[in-house]
Amino acid sequence: MRQALGPLEVERTRGSGDAVRIAREAVRAGVERIVVAGGDGTVSEVVTGLLSAGLGSSVQIGLLPFGTGGDLVRWLGLPLDAEEAIDVLAAAKPRTLDAGCIRCRDSHGRETTSWFANEVSVGASGRVVALADAYARRLGRFGAFGGSAAFFLAILRTVVGLRSAPATLRVDGECVHEGPLVLAVVANGGYFGGGIPVAPGALADDGLLDVVIVSGCSRLRLLGKLPKLYRGAHADDPVVRICRGRSIELDAAPGSVAAEADGEPVGALPARVEVLPGALTLLAPSE
Repeated sequence: MRQALGPLEVERTRGSGDAVRIAREAVRAGVERIVVAGGDGTVSEVVTGLLSAGLGSSVQIGLLPFGTGGDLVRWLGLPLDAEEAIDVLAAAKPRTLDAGCIRCRDSHGRETTSWFANEVSVGASGRVVALADAYARRLGRFGAFGGSAAFFLAILRTVVGLRSAPATLRVDGECVHEGPLVLAVVANGGYFGGGIPVAPGALADDGLLDVVIVSGCSRLRLLGKLPKLYRGAHADDPVVRICRGRSIELDAAPGSVAAEADGEPVGALPARVEVLPGALTLLAPSE
C-alpha cells in the first residue's frame, strides 16, 4: 500500500469518536490528504472531524473498503476488493461533493449535530443498523459479501418485527408525508444498507438531497417489496415517494423514531437535515 499511495502515517481508531479527533488533529498539523480504511461510519467520523472545524473541502479524502456496508465506496465506483481499490485510488482524481448535517435529539433530549457524506435515515433503519453490526461480527471473514449479507439478514428480521410510527416530513417547507412511516432515507449518494440502490438518481454534487419515503404497510406486503428495493425498481411503487430538496424537517413524538447517519445511530426525531453544497473533496476513479 505504501508503494502505491506514497508515504503514509498510520493512525488506528480504538473506539467511537477516535476518527473525529484523528482527522481534526491531522489537518491542524498540515495534512492535505486522508485515506480512510474503514466503513461508512468511519468515513462519517472523518467528515464530522473536518466539517465541524470548517476544514472539509481543503482536505482530500480517499476511501478503502474495510467496513461492513461500503455504500459510499460503491457510489464512487471504487472496487470492493481492498487490493484493487488501492490501485484505483493511486490514480484517482479529486472530486468536489456535497455533504449534509442532521440536527436531532440524543437519548437525553439534548440537541446534537452530526455530519454525513452518504445518507441519513429514520425509522426501521435504526434497528437494521444495530442488527447488521451484530451479524457482521459473525460474517466478517466473508469480506464485502459478509457485509451485504449482514444487512440483508438485519432487514428481514426488522421487517418481521416491524411497527410503523406516525411521522411528518417536510421538504423545503412543503409537507410530503404525514402518517405511518416505515422508513425515510435522505440520500446524498445512491446506495444504502450494504448495497441497496435506494436513490438511483442521486447526484452528490447537485446541491440537493434525494428523499425516499416508505409509508406504513403490512409486514407481508413489505417483505414482498424487498426484491424491488434491491433492484432499485421501487420508485413507482405506491407506498414509495421520492423527492429532492435542500432542507428536510422530520417530526414525530420525541424518541419514537430513531435516526442514523452513514450507518451510525445519531439520535431520534424531531430532526432537521440540510445539504452542504461542495463541502467535501473526495478521491474518485478518473474517467
